Amino acid sequence: MTPDGTAESTPSARSRAAADRTLALLRAELGERVDTSPAALDAARADKSGHAAEGLPIAVVHAASIADVQAVMRVATATRTPVVPRGAGTGLAGGANTGGGEISLSLRALDRLLEVRPDDLLAVVEPGILNADLNAQLAPHGVWWAPDPASRAVSTVGGNIATGAGGLLCAKYGVVRDAVLGVDLVLADGRLLHLGHRSVKGVTGLDLTSLVIGSEGTLGVVVGATLKLRRAVEGERVTLTALFAGVREAAVASAAVTASGIQPAIMELMDATSLAAVHRLLNLPVPAAHAAQLTVQTDGPTAADEAASIADVLRAAGGVVAVAADAVAGEKLLAIRRAMHPAMETLGTTLIEDVSVPRSALPDMFDEIARIEQRFGLVIPTVAHAGDGNLHPNFVFEGPEVPDVVWEAAEELFRAALRLGGTLTGEHGIGVLKRRWLADELGDDQWQLQRDVARVFDPLGILNPGKVFAPPA
Repeated sequence: MTPDGTAESTPSARSRAAADRTLALLRAELGERVDTSPAALDAARADKSGHAAEGLPIAVVHAASIADVQAVMRVATATRTPVVPRGAGTGLAGGANTGGGEISLSLRALDRLLEVRPDDLLAVVEPGILNADLNAQLAPHGVWWAPDPASRAVSTVGGNIATGAGGLLCAKYGVVRDAVLGVDLVLADGRLLHLGHRSVKGVTGLDLTSLVIGSEGTLGVVVGATLKLRRAVEGERVTLTALFAGVREAAVASAAVTASGIQPAIMELMDATSLAAVHRLLNLPVPAAHAAQLTVQTDGPTAADEAASIADVLRAAGGVVAVAADAVAGEKLLAIRRAMHPAMETLGTTLIEDVSVPRSALPDMFDEIARIEQRFGLVIPTVAHAGDGNLHPNFVFEGPEVPDVVWEAAEELFRAALRLGGTLTGEHGIGVLKRRWLADELGDDQWQLQRDVARVFDPLGILNPGKVFAPPA
């Protein structure tokens, strides 16, 4: 069963003979790229959320070209077989998990940077390229791609597009939706579409590129992307931290920075539990009890002046400010924030959640988290991209299965975010873990309209079925 009590697709829903026929057709088209090894099948069932689909996939297909993807989709359409597109498997909502009777379509081997145009500030890439590898290859051209998820060293650009990822730098530079000009999309029946533009402006017809971004593989398989780049940032980067007596005080201070009109590139908040866990992991001095920390970075020609002004705002809000002496020291400060997920893994099994609220509502959201902790007897370590109001509460528990009390507390947390004018997910997506609450945010009419739109792209319902939209009970 899935987290919302509905059944996953299993081999019992499809005859073994039908699965064997599908496998034979895949092998006839794709040969050795069809992987049925036990290790590959088992790995395709799960992502970093800790959730795993029931049953084993029919196969994992390691696509090496767009033609491979088209062949898979033609076979899937002919045999009515579900297909789950997959990148590096670093998602946190179960969106790429592949279960019984399904094909796992891996795009990881499609990892080339195909074109760089510094004059037009664009690049064309395949979906399997890692976020960090892309920027390493762009650096000699004096340009970069701004989305900066904490998993940038291991997450793919295609996965970033599928979930509408964000990251540390989105306070200033925006999220994936702000950095994609177009996508190449293979539809469920194998047709290839080229969506979007290479020009900065383009309003021809409906904006299908934006529709695909964040659609989690339910509309088609992204096989290429035209990305909007930025010139390398001139000037220095200045990083500072500010310690506060508690997380509410830190959240109030971050809201004060936003209200001041100063635009940091990064503004991250760690509550006391998450800060202490990271310090233990990295063998750093134990922080003061209840202390929460803001980590802020400014960049560009006016970085030093902006950092000084932000420091004044933070001190006025009660923070104890420390400014990194140089870029190396600044990266060490950011490494503390980036170590959050490994630190949580040392505490137990972790359900990493993702809600967003208006930035002025951050203090109230942290109050809600404290209330939920007390009500359910839980400790919920939380970090936030404070620059844009995106929080990541972590529910830590023992064992492989999420206890009922955690789901009850998570539901309370989601409803609190919605009450404060927020949303269920800022960057991780819906996947299977949040689909039961989607209609609560959208309303029944919009939920149905979105489902109807998905069916236009995928009439047979074979693309990532059961993800985002809960199946009928």
